[in-house]
Amino acid sequence: MAALLVPSLSNLKSTLPPRAQGSLPRWNLNKTKRVLLAERPLSPKSIRAGPKCQSVSSLSLQLDESATSLVSEEEEQPLCEIWREVQGCNDWEGLLDPMNSHLRREIIRYGEFAQACYDSFDFDPHSKYCGTCKYQGAYFFEKLDMADRGYKISRYLYATSNINLPNFFQKSKMSSVWSTHANWMGYVAVTTDEEEIKRLGRRDIVIAWRGTVTYLEWICDLKDILHPANFRGDPSVKIESGFYDLYTKKETNCKYCSFSAREQVLAEIKRLLDYYRGEEISITITGHSLGAALALLSAYDIAEMRLNKVRHGDDASCKIPITVYSFAGPRVGNLKFKERCDELEVKVLRVINVHDKVPTVPGIIANEKLQFQKYVEDAMSFPWSYAHVGVELALDHTHSPFLKPTNDLGCAHNLEAHIHLIDGYHGKGRRFRLATKRDIALINKSCDFLRSDYGVPPYWRQDENKGMVRNGDGRWVLPERSRLEAHPPDTAHHLEQVLKIASSHEDESGP
Repeated sequence: MAALLVPSLSNLKSTLPPRAQGSLPRWNLNKTKRVLLAERPLSPKSIRAGPKCQSVSSLSLQLDESATSLVSEEEEQPLCEIWREVQGCNDWEGLLDPMNSHLRREIIRYGEFAQACYDSFDFDPHSKYCGTCKYQGAYFFEKLDMADRGYKISRYLYATSNINLPNFFQKSKMSSVWSTHANWMGYVAVTTDEEEIKRLGRRDIVIAWRGTVTYLEWICDLKDILHPANFRGDPSVKIESGFYDLYTKKETNCKYCSFSAREQVLAEIKRLLDYYRGEEISITITGHSLGAALALLSAYDIAEMRLNKVRHGDDASCKIPITVYSFAGPRVGNLKFKERCDELEVKVLRVINVHDKVPTVPGIIANEKLQFQKYVEDAMSFPWSYAHVGVELALDHTHSPFLKPTNDLGCAHNLEAHIHLIDGYHGKGRRFRLATKRDIALINKSCDFLRSDYGVPPYWRQDENKGMVRNGDGRWVLPERSRLEAHPPDTAHHLEQVLKIASSHEDESGP
C-alpha cells in the first residue's frame, strides 16, 4: 500500500502542523434571495431582448404579468435540518419525483462548482499557460463571480499528461511553457463563511474535477481494460485503466506531478479533517464527463482508505458522509467496484441527458442492465464488464422549450445544458418550467444550443482580447502570470498520516 502512495515516508516528521492563524479567513457574504417562477414555461416573447451589443451575462428573464411566484412547501423546512437526506443518506428516496427544491438548488450549486473548472482553465494551445488554471487560488471564486458562495480554495489538483489519454490533456504549441508534464485538474475548497455553514448545517469540503471540452475523442482513447484498484488490497475491485492511470500516475521530474492526483486528494482531505476536527463535516465531490469519473474514483478512494471515519472523544466514532454529484459521467469500474462503493456507503447521484452517449460507455456489452452480469463477471471472468454506481437522474433536453433541435452531440453532453435541465425538471411526466432565476444565456457559454429567438450568441464566453493587454510601450502582449503553487509543504506529512490510518484498519473486513 505504501508503494502506491509515496516512495518513502519514514524520514518525515510525524508532528501535526499547528492550525495557522487566519489561514482560512471567514468571509462576510451578501445572500441572494432565490424565488420560484411561474408554472408555465417562458416563451421567447416573454423575454425582452436588449441590444445585441449588451453583455449577455446581464440577460435576465422577464415574467409575464400573469405570472405568480410559487411557494414551495419544502421551504418551510430549512436545509440545515435535512441536509443528510439531501446529500443522499436515503439514496434520495422521495426527493427526485417530484423534485425537492432544496435538492434542485444543491445539484445546481455543485454543478456550478464543476463548471468553474472549465471557466478557469486555459485551453489555448497558443498560450504558454495552456493546461493550467488562469487564476490564483486566493482570487479563484472572485474571478468567476462566485465570491458569494462562501467557499475558499484549499488547494489545486494536478495530474501528469504523460499517460494514454491524449485527447483529454491540453498542451501548448510554444517552446516555453509553464509545465511540460502537467495539467491542472481541479481543486479542493471548503466552506469558510459562517452564514453559509449555518445554512448548510455543516462545514462542506468540495472536490471539483475538470472534464474535457472535446466530446467523443477522449472516449475513443479508452481501451476498455480494467485495472485492479488495489487501494486496500482487493484485486477483484477493478477500474478502467485510463482513469486509474490519470488518478495514480506521477512524474518525479515535474514539481506539479511529483505527487499523483490521488496523493494530492488524500493528503488534503486528511489535512482538512484534522484542521476541522470535532465539527460537523460533509465531503462532496463533483465533476462532468471524465471529471465525473474522477469524482467517483476519488470518493471511493477516500472511503476505502477510511479517511471519513473519525473519532469524537475517546471512544465514539462517526462516519463523515461522502456524496458525489456526477454529470454526464461514463462507467468507471466493474460490478465489484459498484458493490464495494455501496458497502462503503458512497452516495452517488448521476445526472445524465438521455441523448448523451458518454454515460453508455465503457461496458456496452456487459453492464448493470445485463440480468446475469454477476455470473458473467465472476464465473466467466469476462474482462469488459462495467457497472454504473448510485442513483440515476435521467433528463431529456427535448423537454426544454428554450433549447433548439440539434444534431450536435456536444450539446447533449454540455454541462451548462445539464444544469439548465435540472432547473426546469419537476418530475417524470411533469411540465418543464424554470424553478430559479438562473440566466438561460449561460447555456450558450461554450455551445450553440439556445434557441435563436433569445438573441444570445453561441460560444460567447471568452477572455477580453484573449487575455492580451497593452504594456508600457503600447505593444499588445500576453502578460506574465504568477506561478501557481505546486504542492503545500506538508503534503508528504499528511500522506504519512493516511498510511497510518490505512494500516490501522488492515484487519477490518467490513466497510
